[in-house]
Amino acid sequence: MDIDIFKDILVPVIGGLGIFMLGLDFMANGIQALSVNRMRAFLAKAAGTPIKGVLAGTLITGVIQSSTAMSVMVVGLVNAGVIALRPAISVIMGANIGTTLGNGLIALPLGPLGLILAGVFSLIYCFAKSEKVKNIALAGMGFALIFYGLNLMTGGLRPLRNLPEVMALLQTLTADSYLNLLKCVFIAAGVTAMIHSSSATIGIVMGLGAAGILDWTTAVAFSLGADLGTTITSWMASLNLSKNAKRTAYAHISFNIIGVCITIPLFFVSMQVLEWAMQFFGGDPAIPVIVDGKETFPLVPVAVGLYSTFFNVFNTLLLFPFIGVFERVLSRVGHTDAEDTEDFSTPRFLDRKLAGDFAKAVPAVQQETARHLQAGAMFLDIARSSKKAPSDPGEHYLATDILSRDIRAYTAELMKEDLPYDQLDLIASLIEEADFTAALTESMHQVARRVRREKFSSPAQAIVDVALSKLDASLRQILPTYGISDPKVPAGNVNLPEVEELRARTLALGPNAGAAERGTILALLGSIERAEILIQRIDAERKSVNRQSVLARASARKETRPHALGDPGLSPVPAE
Repeated sequence: MDIDIFKDILVPVIGGLGIFMLGLDFMANGIQALSVNRMRAFLAKAAGTPIKGVLAGTLITGVIQSSTAMSVMVVGLVNAGVIALRPAISVIMGANIGTTLGNGLIALPLGPLGLILAGVFSLIYCFAKSEKVKNIALAGMGFALIFYGLNLMTGGLRPLRNLPEVMALLQTLTADSYLNLLKCVFIAAGVTAMIHSSSATIGIVMGLGAAGILDWTTAVAFSLGADLGTTITSWMASLNLSKNAKRTAYAHISFNIIGVCITIPLFFVSMQVLEWAMQFFGGDPAIPVIVDGKETFPLVPVAVGLYSTFFNVFNTLLLFPFIGVFERVLSRVGHTDAEDTEDFSTPRFLDRKLAGDFAKAVPAVQQETARHLQAGAMFLDIARSSKKAPSDPGEHYLATDILSRDIRAYTAELMKEDLPYDQLDLIASLIEEADFTAALTESMHQVARRVRREKFSSPAQAIVDVALSKLDASLRQILPTYGISDPKVPAGNVNLPEVEELRARTLALGPNAGAAERGTILALLGSIERAEILIQRIDAERKSVNRQSVLARASARKETRPHALGDPGLSPVPAE
C-alpha cells in the first residue's frame, strides 16, 4: 500500500496539531474571560497558608486548564506583592496537580464527536448576543477542538508505522534503559519549552502512542519531560519582574527538576505499578484494538494521563513538608543588603484583632498612615541617589501602593452602622487622609523618576537641589519626625524660593542647559507643586476633626458600657 506522505501524514498531523493547540487556546481564553478576575481575587485571598495555596492552585488550574497561565498569574501576583513567596510556592505545587485534570480529559475517547461539538459551539458563538454566552461557547468550542485535533493527529501518525526509516529513528527513542529514558525526557522538555504548552506535548505523545508509533512506556517517559519543559514559560515571564517574582519561577523550576530527578530512578518500578493499576482502567495498554482493520492503542493516552497525575501528586506530597526550606533557600537567591530594609508592602500596625475596638483601631490607622508618609518621603532619598534609599523606584512605589490599599480597606471596615456620627466622621476623615497620602506618594514617585532619568548640567542641578530641599521642608508640616534637620540651601539664601521663582530660573538657563533638561525641571516643579498642595490638604484634613476628643469620648463610652448593663438579667456572665 502506497502512502502519500503529504496527504496521509503531513496534512492530518500538522492540521490536527494546529486545531489541538487552537482548541487549548480557545478553551483557556473562554474560561479566563469568564472568571480570571474572580480567580485572581480568590487566589490572592485563599493562598494564605501552604495547604490553602495547594488547594487554590489545584482548583484554579483545574478550571482554567493551563498550568502555564496559572504560573504566569502567580508570578505576576508575587511581583505585585499580593502573594508572598511562601504561599506562592504552594500554589505552584497545586497548579501542577490541577493541570493533570486536563490531561485526563484529553485521554477520553471523544475524538469522533469533536467536530460536531465544535460546530455546535461555533454556531452558538456566532449567533449569541451575550458576552457571557459567547465566552461559554468559546470554551466549549476549544474543548471540542482538542479532541478533534487529537483524533486527526492519531490518524495521521498511524501510517508512519509502515515507513521503515521512521520506525528505525523512533526505535532510538525507546525508554528501555536509563540513558534512553533521559534522552526521551530532554527531547520532550525541549519541545514543551518551544511550544509553551505541556498539554500540547502530552497530546502529541498520546497521539503517537495511540497510533502505535511509540510504545506506552516511551509515551509515559515523554510526559515526564513535558512536566519539566513547562517551567520555562514562568521563568521567561519573570525576567523583567521583581526578585520575588523570579524566585517564584525558580521555585517552579526547582520543584519539577527535583521531582523528575527523584522519579527517574524509580521509573521502571513505577511502570510495573502503572501496568497493575491499568487493570482498573481498561487493561493492558500494550494490547492493540482493531478499528477499521487497523491496530490502535486507545489505552496509551489513559496510561499517560494516569501517570502524569500520579507524578504531580507524588511530587507535591513528597516536597510539601519542605516548603519552608524552599522559601529560605530561594530568599537568598540574588539577595542584597537593600532587601534587609523595611518591607512597606506589609502593614505593621493594622492588627485585625483591633478592628472591633474603635479606640485602638483608629491610632493604628494613624500610625500606618504616618508610616506610608515615611515611605513616600524616601523618594527624595531615591532622587538624591542616597545609599540608604531603595534601589528601584518602581518596586518601592508598588509597595507603597499595596500599603495604601490595605490602609483604606482596614479603615473602611471600621465604619459600622451603629457608630455615633462623630466616630463615623473621624473614619471618613482618615479615609480622605489616606487617599491624599497615596496621591502625595505618587507625586513623590514622579519626582524621583524625573530626577533619576535625566543627567543635569551644573546650573540645572543647582535648581533641582533647591527644589528637592524645598519639598523636604514642606514635608515637615505633616511629618515632624522626618529625618533631615535642616534643608540644604544654596549659600547666601535664607529662605527657600517659591516654585514660580524656580520656574523663572529654569527658563533663564538658556544655553546653560538643553531643552530636555529644562523640560524635565519644569515637569519636576509641577510635581513638587502638586505635592505641596497635597501636603496642605493632609494638614487641613487632620485639623478638620478633633480626633483626640472623639477618641476620648469613644474610650469613655467603652468604659461605661458594662455599667449600663446594671440589670442582673442582662448580665453576659452566668450567675454563680
